[in-house]
Amino acid sequence: MTRTMATIGTKWKPIIIYTIGLKRRRFGQIFTLMDIISKKVLTEQLKELVEDGIVLREEYEETLPRVEYFLSEKGIELLKILNQLSLWNMKYNDPENTSTK
Repeated sequence: MTRTMATIGTKWKPIIIYTIGLKRRRFGQIFTLMDIISKKVLTEQLKELVEDGIVLREEYEETLPRVEYFLSEKGIELLKILNQLSLWNMKYNDPENTSTK
């Protein structure tokens, strides 16, 4: 569990994974969708997620070079777990759901 939390336990990594989702996204798209993270922090977190094999980075050699980020198989499995955590949170931490208190 300690290793897992070291891999995804930062404030931003789960949100980045969720933001990328099952799509291919460019840096600017991720940055715009999150809109509460600095470019520096996003760059650092994406680099770590790529190093950990959760996110893949693909460079396209075109007239205007572009880079896309997408989840690896490992990242997709993690996204499923994050979705379950989100459902759990809605069930037990939703202020309108008083039946679980």
